[in-house]
Amino acid sequence: MAGQSITDLPTPALTVDLEKVKQNARVMLEKFQKLGVQLRPHMKTHKTLECADIMTAGSRRCIVVSTLAEAVFYADRGFEDILYAYPLPFDKVERCAQLSERLTLFQVLLDNSAALEELRKRPLKGGKDWHVWLKLDCDNKRAGVPHSDPAALHLALAISQTEGVELTGVYAHCGNTYSCSGVEQIKAVAAATTTSTLQFMEKLKANGIHGVKSSIGSTPSCSHPVPDMALLSEVHPGNYIFYDVQQSLIGSCQLEDVAVRVLTRVIGHYPHRNQLLVDCGWTALSLDGGGRLPTGYALIEGHPDLKLLSMTQEHGRIEPVSGKLDYAKYPLGSLLSLIPYHACATAAMHPVYFVHSEGMVVDMWTPTRGW
Repeated sequence: MAGQSITDLPTPALTVDLEKVKQNARVMLEKFQKLGVQLRPHMKTHKTLECADIMTAGSRRCIVVSTLAEAVFYADRGFEDILYAYPLPFDKVERCAQLSERLTLFQVLLDNSAALEELRKRPLKGGKDWHVWLKLDCDNKRAGVPHSDPAALHLALAISQTEGVELTGVYAHCGNTYSCSGVEQIKAVAAATTTSTLQFMEKLKANGIHGVKSSIGSTPSCSHPVPDMALLSEVHPGNYIFYDVQQSLIGSCQLEDVAVRVLTRVIGHYPHRNQLLVDCGWTALSLDGGGRLPTGYALIEGHPDLKLLSMTQEHGRIEPVSGKLDYAKYPLGSLLSLIPYHACATAAMHPVYFVHSEGMVVDMWTPTRGW
């Protein structure tokens, strides 16, 4: 399909603006080069080889993944220094061990002593050590040991004292930036997370644990880094490569930075209920973001007066925000472009991404899938 206009694509279709992707990658890399901090980009949003090459500037080194399927996908394509940043699932310990034995540097993450025991029971071959990151909860309240809980330090000490295991780093996700509104709130959360992480690093040093990396991340916090982040070893944002409506509302980016769209066609006119029907259901957009936008589940590009009211598996219902639809503006077969609320959830719905430059398809990216 290379060389064809995106307006001729079969719908629904996920399109990726290559120039915006490259620009988003370049801006983020430059931010942290200036701070002297290693950027470890997260692959979870796109899960493709081509986009990973853009995010790592072709180095194929130093990435984060959220699934073991991603880890294998990238390992099979020559990537090294992979961090599987997910609380260690016990059913995947053996596969993690195989990756650790195969790669120069494969790293796992844990936040409990039972997971540490699983690693102890499966020593690596060839004299290698498990490289382990401790997951710290700095008030995000998802995974991780609370940063102020003595249990966090006890677990760090246990990791560092376990034979065949190395405490490589401390990892915190400031996902609480997603509840922010505006740059100042984002910076406040980023500063608090950075402070909590650095204070924990001082506790490690006071207990004789040195040479451990520190990493925090989220797209909002890394889009607006605070000065103290220069004291960290790494950061690990991911969504920034595509951005989305949610990020623009939070204040991470401008709407023009969003690189992805879902194209859909009008397949029905229903004047008796003042609605259009389109061929984009939740299998092409996801239901994430429902009720959070005055325009429904997405922004309809160029049509702020339209609302994507609801979706079923393969259908979407569109109605005006107010007033009556002018059906002459939306003939059957006409194309609409949806800017997704959440790019990660939307990308997960698609088996292929149509990559374009100025509206002409230049490539097709196939993401890895599964866990």
